[in-house]
Amino acid sequence: MPNINELKLAKELIKFPSVTPVDAGAIGFLAKQLRKLGFDCKILEFKDKNKISKPIKNIYARLGKKSPNLCYAGHTDVVPPGNLKDWTVNPFKPTIKKNHLIGRGANDMKSSIACFVSAVEKFLKKRKKFNGSISFLITGDEEALAINGTKKVVDYLKKKKEKIDFCIVGEPTNPNKLGEMIKIGRRGSISGTIIISGSQGHVAYPHLSNNPISTLVKICKKLNEQKLDRGNKNFQPSNLEITSINVDNTATNVIPASARAQFNIRFNNLHTSYGLKKKISLIVKNLSKKNKCKFKIDFHVSGESFLTKPNKTIYMARDIIKRVTKITPVFSTTGGTSDARFIRKISPCLEFGLVNKTMHKIDECVSLKDLKNLTKIYQNILEDYFE
Repeated sequence: MPNINELKLAKELIKFPSVTPVDAGAIGFLAKQLRKLGFDCKILEFKDKNKISKPIKNIYARLGKKSPNLCYAGHTDVVPPGNLKDWTVNPFKPTIKKNHLIGRGANDMKSSIACFVSAVEKFLKKRKKFNGSISFLITGDEEALAINGTKKVVDYLKKKKEKIDFCIVGEPTNPNKLGEMIKIGRRGSISGTIIISGSQGHVAYPHLSNNPISTLVKICKKLNEQKLDRGNKNFQPSNLEITSINVDNTATNVIPASARAQFNIRFNNLHTSYGLKKKISLIVKNLSKKNKCKFKIDFHVSGESFLTKPNKTIYMARDIIKRVTKITPVFSTTGGTSDARFIRKISPCLEFGLVNKTMHKIDECVSLKDLKNLTKIYQNILEDYFE
């Protein structure tokens, strides 16, 4: 059995410039490492029928055929590095400085993948036989549209009647120190575009036109004033943010024919996307009608809110994290969306990974100490889960 070091494997993964949707060989490389450990690996490439997104490679790998099946989920794709001149190193040539590994994906989330692979290798050296299965669900489509990634892998697993008993999603969950936070749920996310149509005209004769901007501003004000809820013991209050207002008009003496705005709602489990769409549509419809304008709304739902009720496995993970880090992690549902929103349809899950301070930033990095400790945490979870 190969000796897999988490730092060395993290470096190798970071070298692949796998900016979504480009795989750059990362998925194939990871499959090769898992096969060395005895995993049966299936590389699943999915395409979008409407060609909204590019084809994406994913892995589902499993070691063992018995239940329970403990799964690790993550992604090899990364966000663009931005201006390379702003980095102190080449983002795809991982470098160690001041006991930190620097590179795109060091934090989000190639290093976490490396830690779990290393943890599995260490576990298998101690326990050549164990009563159950270990699996990996790794996608190359988490950072962008997420159309051909985990969502379709989950659909594939459901069709194959593949059972996952519990899943650890390795997203970076800790704000400042390793051990601070376990995610047991996420808020839902819905985005919308509102287009208001009035009538074009000369600014000197406003009575002969109908300025759509005036109506759109009233709509945005009304939406901004909406207090959706006060939150609850598991979730912070839901929030609507206007993210842009656009008018395609370069002339100062012309009232435009249309105007558009975009918004996003991060909502807790007191709402559904269906109910929120209905609420927003009614506000837009009423104000448009009152101001004699036409309207159009397009919605995009990234995911519904969800909560995993803490169970024996989650409490076990919490105790292990506390033992290794000397910090008692809190259960949280904060932050953006993750692929847990898809996985939770087939398995209970928790999210725990590295410190998220530098994810998506210039000189993204991870502490070498955290790499060792995360590997130790993952290994101990494996040992206790299959005890």
